[in-house]
Amino acid sequence: MIYLAASIVAITCLLGVVMTLLALPGIWTMVVVALLCKWWQPEMFSWWTLGVALGLAGLAEIVDTFASAAGAAKARGSKTAMFASLVGTIVGGIVGTVAIPIPIAGTIIGGIAGAGLGAGVAEWGIKRKGWRDSMRVAHGAAVGRAVSLVAKLVIAGVAGLLLATAAFVP
Repeated sequence: MIYLAASIVAITCLLGVVMTLLALPGIWTMVVVALLCKWWQPEMFSWWTLGVALGLAGLAEIVDTFASAAGAAKARGSKTAMFASLVGTIVGGIVGTVAIPIPIAGTIIGGIAGAGLGAGVAEWGIKRKGWRDSMRVAHGAAVGRAVSLVAKLVIAGVAGLLLATAAFVP
């Protein structure tokens, strides 16, 4: 039974990385499945391993939440632009998934474009900044979102590798 549980964890970790790429809660899915398998097979993981995985999940969320906003802020964007980049990421990811019929790519492109568009529109339309300043902030937010995606994907990969390895190695 332990190998069945370990296989479930390993498959979930692989799917969790793909989910993270799609801006879904992949790391949290990995952690929840690992906790359930720990409950089912208590000797599978140490609490330290699960604690590290949980810490990585928290770190990934912090990075994801603030990266596009930080990109807008670094480009001297307003707080309105930072908030709009967060909203734009979500809306852009949804629109990109529907509008760009390439699996995964539509969500990624839409999220990055949405972050930039949201920040740029907020600066230009709400804060009444010039076109050049608004585009600088939009670029910063889009770059921040792209960096966020890569960072979260790396963290998800580390968490998945940790849990999958620990599931098979006592």
